Amino acid sequence: MRLDQFVATSSGLSRKEAKRAITRGRVTVDGQACTAANRHLSPEARVAFAGEPLALTGERYLMMNKPAGVVSATSDSDHPTALDLLPAELTRNLHIAGRLDADTTGLLLLTTDGQWSHRVTSPRTDCHKTYRVTVSEPLTAASVKALEQGLQLHNDPRPTRPARVQVLEGRIIDLTISEGRYHQVKRMLAAVGNHVEDLHRLQIGAVVLDPDLEPGGYRELTDAERDSLG
Repeated sequence: MRLDQFVATSSGLSRKEAKRAITRGRVTVDGQACTAANRHLSPEARVAFAGEPLALTGERYLMMNKPAGVVSATSDSDHPTALDLLPAELTRNLHIAGRLDADTTGLLLLTTDGQWSHRVTSPRTDCHKTYRVTVSEPLTAASVKALEQGLQLHNDPRPTRPARVQVLEGRIIDLTISEGRYHQVKRMLAAVGNHVEDLHRLQIGAVVLDPDLEPGGYRELTDAERDSLG
């Protein structure tokens, strides 16, 4: 893990505040001042801020910009997992709150807090999720209406809850749903005679994917982000 990531995660400072503290010489590694925010720490490194030791303790709440080809699982013998993208010291007891298909990119939430993740994923909480979807054909007005009213999925006894559709341009839409059925977005578009070519999750509840996160990047949720879903 980079030094600035460690300091921000363990101290409650923002990443910008952590970098500032490091460049000002307020952070030590193994007893020596270190001003390189991008220094990669060994698992045994001892880090202190203003003389106070730092450690990764308590519940952890992370967002990740999941890249394609990575599975939403804690372990997989055949494919890289979201946890494989994290430093080993962060993954202890970490699990995923709201999975994404391997070919779907975007906002992924990870936590050690089981009650919190249940509130995020439970159908009873009506937690909305917004996806940026590229479809094979522009949506017709009839298709938009069907998605917004709720529709019947193949081999599913219940119609979907009403969705929100925003047509951005051509074949690109933002689709907001409040359920998490198996392959739901893909099945909804198939039900109106279309096909999903690209799928990217932008938002869960009030938590929006940080635009500064590159694919595979992650950061700790702010207190406000965490509490908005709790």
